[in-house]
Amino acid sequence: MLFGKKATQLDRIKNKLEKAKRKDTALQVFGASSHQYRVNEKLTAKELADWQAKHQVTLPEPYALFLTKVGNGGAGPYYGIYSIEKAASYTDSQTLSANTVLHPGMTIEEWNHLIEPMIRDEDISDEEYEATRNKVLGGMLCMGTQGCEYDMYLVLEGKHKGKIVYTSDFHPDHPFFFVYEENFLDWYERWLDEIILDYDIAWFGSRMPGDEQALIQVYQNAPDEAIQSKALDGMFKFKKISQPTLDFLKDVANQGQKNRITTIQLICKTSVRAARDYLLELLCSDSDEDLLQALMMLNVYGKSVSLEAFIEVILQSLDRIHDLETLRYVGYVLESSGAITLQNFAPFLCHTDPNIQAAAIYATRSCHDKAEDWEIIERMLKGGDKEVMKNSILYWGIIPHEKLLPYYKAAWPEYKSNPNLREKFVGCLIHLNVPDDYFDQQN
Repeated sequence: MLFGKKATQLDRIKNKLEKAKRKDTALQVFGASSHQYRVNEKLTAKELADWQAKHQVTLPEPYALFLTKVGNGGAGPYYGIYSIEKAASYTDSQTLSANTVLHPGMTIEEWNHLIEPMIRDEDISDEEYEATRNKVLGGMLCMGTQGCEYDMYLVLEGKHKGKIVYTSDFHPDHPFFFVYEENFLDWYERWLDEIILDYDIAWFGSRMPGDEQALIQVYQNAPDEAIQSKALDGMFKFKKISQPTLDFLKDVANQGQKNRITTIQLICKTSVRAARDYLLELLCSDSDEDLLQALMMLNVYGKSVSLEAFIEVILQSLDRIHDLETLRYVGYVLESSGAITLQNFAPFLCHTDPNIQAAAIYATRSCHDKAEDWEIIERMLKGGDKEVMKNSILYWGIIPHEKLLPYYKAAWPEYKSNPNLREKFVGCLIHLNVPDDYFDQQN
C-alpha cells in the first residue's frame, strides 16, 4: 500500500494527464500526436520483479511506481516514454547493470577524456566504439527519444540514481545534460504542469523549473552569475511575462550586468515596444556584437510589429558591417520594410568576399527597378565570377539593360540548355528589342 507524498503525487499525475489532454485537444504540444496522452497497461508487481531479476537491476522507486500505478510507458515528454521492454532493447543487460560514470556538472575535460577513443581515431573499430559507448551509457536505461540524435535516459545506480539525463551524439565539449528534477515522477509531473500552464515546452526540461516569482528569487539569491544566467534562461519558457517581472527585467538591464543581453532578449520577447530603448542602444553601440544581437532579436520578435523606429538606425550602421552573419540579419530585418536598395547595398554587392556578395544579392532580391542601377550591377559582374552570375540569375533573374547584355552573353552557354532560364534570357532580349539570336552571335 502506498502512503504519503508518493501516493498523492501519483494521484496528481493521473489527474493532470487528463487535464493536459483537455488543454491540448489539438495535440499541438511537441510529440503529443505520437502518444496522444495515453499510457500503456500497467505492469503487475510480478512482471516488474521478473524484469528486474532478468536484468539484475533495481529500478528507482519513483519510476517503478509509475510503471505499476500509472502505466508501462506511453504519454510523456517529447515523443513519449518507452515501455520497459522497448527501453531495455537499447542497452544490453551487462551495460544496464554497470556503474554509472556520468554525473551532473561533469567538466568538459572529464567528458572529452571519457569519449576520447571516439574522437581520437576516425578509423576506430566497431568493438572499441561500442565499448566506449557502453561505458558512457552504463547504468542507464533509455526512456524515450526527443527526435534526431537526442534521447532520454534514467540513471539506475549510484549517487544520482533516479535522475533523467538528456543525451545526444558523442560530441567533444558537450557533456550530457542532467535535468533539474531529482526523480522521474517530479520530472514527469513538471511536464504536465507546463502543458497545463501553457508554457513553451519545445525543449522541455532543459531550462530551470519554476514560475516567474520563483525564478526571480533564484536570481536575486544566486551565489554567482552562472546561476543567475540559468534563472533568466528559465524565463524563456513563459509565452507571456507579467508586468512585475517585466519591471524586474528592466531593473536588471539598467544595471548593465553580464546577463544584460539575455535580459533585453526576454523583454523583447514580451514586447518589442517595451524593449525599444534597449534595442536602439545596442544598435548604436560601438560593439559589433551588440549590433548583431539587436538584429537577431528584431528578426525573431519583430516580424509582427512596426520596425520603423529601428530602420533608419540600421541603415546608418551599414558602413560598419564587415561580416557575413551581421549582413544576413540586416537583410532579414530590412526585407519587409522596403528599405533595401541596390544603392545602399552596393558595397556588399561589389565586395571582394563572394559570400558577402551572395548574401547581398539574396537580400536585394525584392528590390524593384534594378535596371535603373545597372552601373552597380555592372561593377558587380565585371569580375566574371561564375558564382556571382549564378546567384544574380537565381535571385534576380535577367535584368534587362543593354549595358549588361555582354555579361549575360558570356554566361549564355552555361544556361541556354535549361528551358526555364533560357526563357528568361530570351525575355530580356525581347524587352530590349534585341534580335533573339543575339546571345548566339559570334563576336
